[in-house]
Amino acid sequence: MTNRKYLVIVALALVGVLVFWGLFRHAKTEADGADNPEHAGVPVAAVVRVGHGTLGTPLTLAGGFKPFQEVDLHAKVAGYIKTMYVDVGSHVKQGQTLAVLEVPELAAELSGADAAVRRAKEEIRRAQGDVQRAKSAHEATHAMAERLTQASDSRAGLVAQQEVDDARAKDLEGEAQVSSAQAALSAAEQALDVAVATQQQYKALSDYTRITAPFAGVITVRYADTGSLIAAGTSSSTQSAPVVRIAQISVLRLVLPIPESIAGQIRPGDPVKVHIQALNQDSLGKVSRFADALDPQTRTMETEIDFQNPDGKLLPGMYVEAKIGVAAKTDVLTVPLEAVETNGSEGTVLVVSTQNTLEERKVQLGLQGSTHIEVLSGLSDGERVVIGSRNEFRAGMKVTPKEIELGQPGTPGAR
Repeated sequence: MTNRKYLVIVALALVGVLVFWGLFRHAKTEADGADNPEHAGVPVAAVVRVGHGTLGTPLTLAGGFKPFQEVDLHAKVAGYIKTMYVDVGSHVKQGQTLAVLEVPELAAELSGADAAVRRAKEEIRRAQGDVQRAKSAHEATHAMAERLTQASDSRAGLVAQQEVDDARAKDLEGEAQVSSAQAALSAAEQALDVAVATQQQYKALSDYTRITAPFAGVITVRYADTGSLIAAGTSSSTQSAPVVRIAQISVLRLVLPIPESIAGQIRPGDPVKVHIQALNQDSLGKVSRFADALDPQTRTMETEIDFQNPDGKLLPGMYVEAKIGVAAKTDVLTVPLEAVETNGSEGTVLVVSTQNTLEERKVQLGLQGSTHIEVLSGLSDGERVVIGSRNEFRAGMKVTPKEIELGQPGTPGAR
């Protein structure tokens, strides 16, 4: 082989290498553009397929204990606190005296009422004597009139007619005096009733100077001290301050906000498992009562579980996590919770069309599980919906979907 032929072969080889290298770089650049659509101005959207699954896993809710009963105790009458028997943390029994008020003017009014009752009783005794005297005098005048009338009738002229007429007039006068005395007695009896009623009123007010516990519990707040002036709780002209606050903690209420999606499934007696974080212990309770109505602001139903607390370990305000079971629903159309922007029983999702364009669609929602929620209408099986943050997407936008496998609830792939 001559040198000239050798150089030609080498030159042709170099040209081939350069052509191959150019084609390789061009193909790689196109591939990079396909694998990185963001460089081409098309964002990537994480999507999942709408599918069927089973919902009904226990719903975890946060709640707190409340006293079974709690009330601020006010004074019925205005006065100074003479003695305070309790302080914050005092455990009291029902009917126990908590404080005593000193009301000097009330004592004077009660003494006056007692005197009025005694006077009314004396007036009744005097009126009763007047009735007896009037009856006796009437009986005498009536007998005299009867005798004179009989004598006049038996023999004409034996008794002057004037005497008969006078005797009859005195008889009628005596009868009128009896009626007057009986009326005075009735008035005295009514005056006694009024005096007794006034006396009972002041006695009742006097009893209100002792502030007692309406139920067994613990004093949680003490508002006043010995010597404090307490306004009457019934006064509308002034803002009366309470004396103490008492709470019943032998039984506590656990209040849970049940979401609208399962509110209709709650029944009295449903089991509720509670984890008390402060004590690191689990307890089991049952639904005691529920509001049977939704709060228009939160779209939740207040549900209460009673917990016995004889040893006082549970305290009002303790934070708990409660798990309440709901009836399972099988073979329902579901989407992940992060794909839905909810508004009560409705919501919106971003659906990726076959042309990879976003469409905002309204959906009707049903039962909510821990990771998925039931879709009653608005979506079809197999459609793709966007999950994650929706702030960077809007309807009509072109995207490159990147499908994520989350699995369906009730299947091994579900998380």
